[in-house]
Amino acid sequence: MKNLLFIGDVVGKNGCDFLADKIYDIKKQYNIDITVINGENSAQGNGITRYSADLILHCGADVITTGNHCYKRRDSLEIYEDDNIIRPLNFPEGCKGKGICSLDFGSFSVCIINLMGTVYMEPLDNPFTAMEKLLEQIKTPNIFVDFHAEATAEKKAMGHFLSGKVTAVMGTHTHVQTSDEIILKNHTGYITDVGMTGPELSVLGVDITPAVDKLRFKFPVRFKESESPCFLNGVIISFDEKTGKCNKIQRIINR
Repeated sequence: MKNLLFIGDVVGKNGCDFLADKIYDIKKQYNIDITVINGENSAQGNGITRYSADLILHCGADVITTGNHCYKRRDSLEIYEDDNIIRPLNFPEGCKGKGICSLDFGSFSVCIINLMGTVYMEPLDNPFTAMEKLLEQIKTPNIFVDFHAEATAEKKAMGHFLSGKVTAVMGTHTHVQTSDEIILKNHTGYITDVGMTGPELSVLGVDITPAVDKLRFKFPVRFKESESPCFLNGVIISFDEKTGKCNKIQRIINR
């Protein structure tokens, strides 16, 4: 039995600092073998940079996943030369980077896939078709999907579409942890959204006042990262590395 820790969207420098402070004890407490972290909001002002990616890697991440902000920062393109930093699989052909990372641990291997939804988001390639084609090429049964999507229905549909085919489907993007973790078809761990790692008393990580003003008055505002105390959201997937079967999915919230 192996344990994979997946940590939801890390927000800004405060989120990175909090991650660095907490992750060692979490990995020790839950006997973690593999760590995957979504870092698409880890830079100041969101997006991901070489600096913020290195902060996450130094925390012990084996793989960094991203999402719709993967190319937001001008200096972000070169980070996708790293095999263990991935962007959504269904971006058009020719985009920098790749959507899959394979990890070989000798006695077993693991495949991490980053995928992005298209409902209320950018019109990328169809994520269902992209996954169907990719699954034909993957040899390991241990397959973990970060599905970065807005719509709950699309996430639920993807979970059922991949049930029995992958070890886990873990939603990101909305920054709010859901309490619907389940094992589908007695094989695939699923959760609609893992949540975020960053300032808890905030609006998705940013300061409350400008976020409220933007929605209330509809005028331009300058968002800034909240300075409130942080929390860490994640899930732990316990799986049989020989069959790829998820035996347990556990939400965690660490303050």
